[in-house]
Amino acid sequence: MAMTKFLAFMILAFIAISMIQTTVMASNGNGGHHNNKKGYGPGSLKSYQCPSECVRRCGRTQYHKPCMFFCQKCCKTCLCVPPGYYGNKAVCPCYNNWKTKEGGPKCP
Repeated sequence: MAMTKFLAFMILAFIAISMIQTTVMASNGNGGHHNNKKGYGPGSLKSYQCPSECVRRCGRTQYHKPCMFFCQKCCKTCLCVPPGYYGNKAVCPCYNNWKTKEGGPKCP
């Protein structure tokens, strides 16, 4: 009985480790880093692409200068700018989760 439980535990542990390894490999560039069809997501940009992506992102705001400043700061750190003019931040977790001291969103 104890041996059966131990064997079941070992099989579950092996499956869990395999799933984690696959996820880490995909997020580190061994299968998913640049394969995003639309070109969005963590690490999808090079730092020289940030200005043009931020022009796109900030193109429809009345606060163009601060939007551009913070967008470029976020882009250079996260190497990602979400699609569209507003929202869609879940595509880029670093960009989405970076907060100000007050707890508000840092990235536009």
